[in-house]
Amino acid sequence: MWLKNLSILSLKQLRRHWFRTLLTLAGTASGLFLFITVESFQESLSLATETQAGDDTLIVYRDKRFCPFTSRLPEDYARQIAKIEGVAEVVPVQVVVNNCNTSLDTVTFRGIPKDKARAFLQASTLSSAELNAWQKDSYAALVGQELAQRRRLKMGDSFDSAGITVQVAGILKSQDPQHLNVAFVHLDFLQKASRRGLGEVTQFNVKVVDFKQMESIARIIDDTFRYDREPTHTRPEKSFIASTAKDMIQLVAFTRWLGLAAVIAVLMLIVNTIILAVRGRITENALLQAMGFQVEHLVWMTLAEGMIIGLIGGGVGIVVASLIIHYGHFAISSEGISIVFFLSSQTAIKSLGLAAFIGLIAGIYPAMQSVRLSLSSRMRGA
Repeated sequence: MWLKNLSILSLKQLRRHWFRTLLTLAGTASGLFLFITVESFQESLSLATETQAGDDTLIVYRDKRFCPFTSRLPEDYARQIAKIEGVAEVVPVQVVVNNCNTSLDTVTFRGIPKDKARAFLQASTLSSAELNAWQKDSYAALVGQELAQRRRLKMGDSFDSAGITVQVAGILKSQDPQHLNVAFVHLDFLQKASRRGLGEVTQFNVKVVDFKQMESIARIIDDTFRYDREPTHTRPEKSFIASTAKDMIQLVAFTRWLGLAAVIAVLMLIVNTIILAVRGRITENALLQAMGFQVEHLVWMTLAEGMIIGLIGGGVGIVVASLIIHYGHFAISSEGISIVFFLSSQTAIKSLGLAAFIGLIAGIYPAMQSVRLSLSSRMRGA
């Protein structure tokens, strides 16, 4: 009970110097805003590139090619791949991007056979009406949610990019981050529109029966076409993404240092504020102790101030970061591969806990200083 009452008293102490407290809260919120943004980048990168148990998709790409423009494979490779034991399904995919370099506003078209769309997009929430409308119209596109919101597209709108004009037949919401920043169109339409010609694709997406056999099946596929005119390089989907997006991975990895710097800055800011507050009420704390307050009560009041600042400032920073990430629709793309940034509730809760912990740690030194001198010395304001 006394912890609650003393915490309320600590809150009132902060309100007495509201301007100083407000500045500290603003600095804390700014630091936690930077930290939570960096954490969202790291989490999104991990989800997109780290292979997990159950992942069962291989990407067959042209060997020694890095951009969709340079990867050209005969479409009839699909028949040979489908005959390999352990392969469940093969989907030929044509990829066209308006920019192969790293960019925040890349439009990626993925052409898939219309009869393979339901299986290919099984992780997406797509109504039968939208899928049927897409299958009937050669110029129709199923647009990922992030791309649609960034370009302000809605059902029935037309848009063009990379010299290709399509009409939006549906908006995709998907558990697969790679589907959120892509426009899916008919394979034959994209082959003609990109002037590649029929019979040529960028890659094959291969589903395997048992994910434990992915490496062995990948080797068999590459061995099958090793001496063909277009040799292949087959990797698990997330390994393919990690290899393709290596520049993005290095860029996002560097931001971890920014997050660490933000945490240290917040810690120093709260320590400085609480030290100033404690020095300003040395005599007041001594009077409280003379009236019956124990040393642990005074220590807790100082620690509670740090926790309150951390919780309120951190909470504000997390809310602002969440709103900006949610409504900003940020995604970094490179060579047709996208990393869509999002903030999970688990990361937000973890960051709020970190903010409270930083505040608690920041209060330890000032708390010890507040009771270091003797009671008589503090009564004299020494």
